[in-house]
Amino acid sequence: MLGTLVNVGTIVCGSLIGGSLNKGVPPRYKTALFDGLGLATVALGANAFIGNAAKCEYPVLFIAAIALGSVIGTALDLDGRFQRVLGKLRPSQGRGGLAEGLSTAIMLFCIGTLSILGPIESRLNGNHTYLFTNATLDFVSSIILSAAYGRGIALAAGVLFCWQGSIYAFAGLIAPYMSPALLGEVSVLGGVFLISSGLNILQIRDCKTLNMLPALLLPPLWYAVMSLF
Repeated sequence: MLGTLVNVGTIVCGSLIGGSLNKGVPPRYKTALFDGLGLATVALGANAFIGNAAKCEYPVLFIAAIALGSVIGTALDLDGRFQRVLGKLRPSQGRGGLAEGLSTAIMLFCIGTLSILGPIESRLNGNHTYLFTNATLDFVSSIILSAAYGRGIALAAGVLFCWQGSIYAFAGLIAPYMSPALLGEVSVLGGVFLISSGLNILQIRDCKTLNMLPALLLPPLWYAVMSLF
């Protein structure tokens, strides 16, 4: 768990550093920061989508996953529940509300190749390289996010710990099924989630990204079913 603990620590430290800058940033610079962050998030999502689409064995699976996952997430009102919980911690103040920033942070920190393969490699081979690399990227990202949204971004560290900790705990069971094709499907979905988050930051469209999260369950289920034939 060393790699995960380092990753969690860098997010907390980065959030504290960026959060200390939050109140000192004038509104016009915050607007510029939001615009830059939104464009960067869209670019990262597009890169993840394009870079992993070729690895997918079933090119239309992500479409079915997003459609079905969005329906399930909307029925469960995941985004609404998330907003209400965080609203009690820190009421939203228009653009730059904590819920918006935290949902983006969770996507950036958790739904990526390094954050998925890292705990598996750490558990099975004692190699923390993936997680240390991910920690470096998350450190920089957390500073930028918390400078825009505040120190509440540090809450994403808890989500990351649960996410990577679960993968670490079940690495022996998960590893045989984490084929490049399946990882590609998950990464493509992650790219779509990031693009959706970026559009929200840019105030182009609120796609309720959190309602799409159940889509992550469909590729593993589909590959598990197909392995029976």
